[in-house]
Amino acid sequence: MQRWLISLVCLSVCALSAVTADCATGNASQPTQSSPDVDVVIQWNRTLLVIVRTPGAQPATVHPTRSFAIMHAAIYDAVNAIDRRHTPYLVRLSGVSRFASQDAAAASAAHEVLIALYPKFQAMLDDQLQQSLAANPDGPDKTDGITVGKNVADEILALRSNDGSNATPIPFVFTNPPAPGAYQSTPPNFPKQPQFTHWSQVTPFALERANQFRPGPPPSLTGDVYTDAFNEVKSLGIAGSTTATPDQALTGRFWNGAIQNYWNEIAQTAALAHDLTTAQNARLFALLNLSFADGVIAFYDAKYTYNFWRPVTAIREAAIAGNPETIPDPNWLPEVGNTTPDPSYPGAHAVISAAGALVLDSFFGKRHSDFNVTSEVLPGVERAFDNFEAANEEATLSRIFAGVHFRSDLTTGQALGRQIADFVVDHFLTPVHEKDEDR
Repeated sequence: MQRWLISLVCLSVCALSAVTADCATGNASQPTQSSPDVDVVIQWNRTLLVIVRTPGAQPATVHPTRSFAIMHAAIYDAVNAIDRRHTPYLVRLSGVSRFASQDAAAASAAHEVLIALYPKFQAMLDDQLQQSLAANPDGPDKTDGITVGKNVADEILALRSNDGSNATPIPFVFTNPPAPGAYQSTPPNFPKQPQFTHWSQVTPFALERANQFRPGPPPSLTGDVYTDAFNEVKSLGIAGSTTATPDQALTGRFWNGAIQNYWNEIAQTAALAHDLTTAQNARLFALLNLSFADGVIAFYDAKYTYNFWRPVTAIREAAIAGNPETIPDPNWLPEVGNTTPDPSYPGAHAVISAAGALVLDSFFGKRHSDFNVTSEVLPGVERAFDNFEAANEEATLSRIFAGVHFRSDLTTGQALGRQIADFVVDHFLTPVHEKDEDR
């Protein structure tokens, strides 16, 4: 497979530099003017987060990680065409002046991608472009940077235009009556169809194919692994659990949002703490979002290969599992209410969080500091961590406390996320010379 066929995407953050608190709840307001002190890559990451958090902005059948991957790949290739210290992702330009403005290239590339993907936001995006470019003095270096960014973005958009993301979702046929272990529509939301049934057919951004790291099947319904996982989520994940601690219940609710958004914001916090250059930020956010985009493609491949039931179905229908140690509760509901409308195995939060932690650890090494994470769904609530792996573990285990995943979904998801991120980091955007490594 040619490298340009490889896919990307992802999303995250709440503003250009500062956005009203409504953004955290999904009701994004118009962003305020970007601070000139915030790197241009972070500004545009925040801009895209504003868009994807705006109700109705994201097409229902297109996963938002695709947009993040495309935008950050374009930013990276545009900046790297000037910086030249790492291998290109898709687009290799020749004859680019080393004096061209990297900031102008990044802003121009991001703007060109986003007006193509979200044309209804053009006025906001045009305004953001002018704000980004205002910090650069007029002249040939700025003009060259703008041209580089636009050309790279146009080429990447063209290469991704037929990647399968615009296909009609594949109709899902539920077994009737329910079969042991088979995915069913979940109460109380009961969606008509599960989501993103077609997404494993989208061309990956870095992987050779969607099933490159496909995990083995979920555990047997009569085995100890499943029995333990069943009874754990049944006890800890039920709405109003008397077994879960208040902090565990809060953890389940805290992370119950678009997980890639949390990790883009964690990356922003780390990037700002380390005062990264434009080229460093371009590479960091591209690695992160390429990993997320392919993680989504890969976990949907596994989900719709195995079609494993969610805890709410498993607990209510336990009598058909043939396991005397899994006792049914026909009224059981999860702590967070609704379950995401797709099969349980593997867990999406686990895939994305493990990938995010691996990319950030590989980039920063031991150079990380304490950081706080804000919630997509609980405005004003923060969680504190002293390393990326701790955030990964909490975000992953939160799905048990939320009542929407078995532990076996999560351990498998973490392994898948690490494999994908490790592949991306090892094979893409690598230093041209080891001595030029900028991590």
